[in-house]
Amino acid sequence: MNQPIRRMAVVCMVLFVALLLNASYLQYFHAAALNDRADNHRVRDAEFSRKRGPITVGRSALAESVPSNDRFSYQRRYPQPFKYAHTTGFFSYIYGNSGVEGSQNQILSGSDPRLFVNRLVDMIGNKQPQGGSVSLTLDPAAQTAAFNGIRALPSGLATQAAVVALEPSTGRILAMVSSPTYNPNLLASHDFNAVKSAYDRLIKAPGNPMFNRAIQEVYPPGSTFKLVTAAAALESGKYTPNSPVPGGTSLDLPQTSRNLPNENGESCGGTKITLTQALEVSCNVAFGSVGLDLGQDALRHEAERFGFGQRYLDGLGGQAVSVFPKNAPGPYTAYSAIGQYEVRATPLQMAMIGATIANGGQGMVPYLVDEVRAPDLSVLDKTSPSELPDRAMSPSTASALTQMMVEVVDQGTGTTAQIPGIKVAGKTGTAQSAANRAPYAWFVSFAPADNPKVAVAVLVQDAGVDRNAISGSGLAAPIAKSVMEAVINQ
Repeated sequence: MNQPIRRMAVVCMVLFVALLLNASYLQYFHAAALNDRADNHRVRDAEFSRKRGPITVGRSALAESVPSNDRFSYQRRYPQPFKYAHTTGFFSYIYGNSGVEGSQNQILSGSDPRLFVNRLVDMIGNKQPQGGSVSLTLDPAAQTAAFNGIRALPSGLATQAAVVALEPSTGRILAMVSSPTYNPNLLASHDFNAVKSAYDRLIKAPGNPMFNRAIQEVYPPGSTFKLVTAAAALESGKYTPNSPVPGGTSLDLPQTSRNLPNENGESCGGTKITLTQALEVSCNVAFGSVGLDLGQDALRHEAERFGFGQRYLDGLGGQAVSVFPKNAPGPYTAYSAIGQYEVRATPLQMAMIGATIANGGQGMVPYLVDEVRAPDLSVLDKTSPSELPDRAMSPSTASALTQMMVEVVDQGTGTTAQIPGIKVAGKTGTAQSAANRAPYAWFVSFAPADNPKVAVAVLVQDAGVDRNAISGSGLAAPIAKSVMEAVINQ
């Protein structure tokens, strides 16, 4: 073989090897990125042309694919759209996916590596791949109670509010409702002009209905944060439920001429009251004083043991991180202790505080996806409960704090959450926000107090009522009560 031919052969061999390497890279290393590209219409066409797996609660489908009479063969449908919109999310040809539709897309679309054998069998049989199913932890009765509770407020489903309910012993999310809500069927339609119009209306609508207030935003928790301060006080060994604390009309703050008053400007029941009485009447003076005594580091450490500063939820994207301030000036420690200043928390985080106390002081990682199944219904994965890294408090502290919370509901600010024949533990909260808007109404609770089955946090951000009518007891506690009853009475 002469030299020119050898050179040409070498060049061809190099090009052939380069082609193989490039094909291997695209197929095995870059395939996922190419499939996920927003402009990859071939992949989206393929996904819309196959039977996507259902999202279920019990035996009910929250999202399912039904036959359609157009080029895509199947239409995504949401039988109970408004009640579950923020958990299921949407599946749209134009706007992609959200919620569980997004986080579990590989299973639902049938592209998960665990479904390789299923895809191989379908290919041999000349069938379109099918998606697996995703079962959620939600309790339909609790979800309905939360949804109806918000709808019963003066602004109805225009109310800006959120409810989260957890099973304390496992971390299972039993209810998650955000309001205002929306209809994901509008975004799943195959009429793309209608989809664009619907999306434009939703993103411009008052209250941002596609926004999940339960996990995607943090709010001042107000007096519900006094549960964290109380836990820190009891854990310090310096306080018991019967320890005397200041109960006057205002607290003289250090390093400033400004005082910290009680919400109504009145005394909490005397110059000195017990820590339990302070929680019953939600005394700002008492808890501001306790916060100054413990110090900001102790409060922050306790908040972090409850989950502040962490992202802990799998199954839904966009979780905001709850925040306790760092390096706040001295007097602001008192405001932090009552859930004001720069303290911010999601409704999910506040539900975790209630659930942690109910679970003897050990927080559990919250989860929404219960199990994942292949198209043949074989179980691919089932979530096992897991503990948060740090115990928030000892069992004895949790027991003492539980009894203090029972007193709040029995004879304090939380009487509207009472359930006949059931001991309920709870804490109200009314959190100041901007000067030009109404306060937030909160309630955190669990029941039965002696054998907890459910912990609930309710946030009412804006119910369209007069400022003087806003309170955790008046707006939020009755919703929590109905959710707890729904779980207990099954």
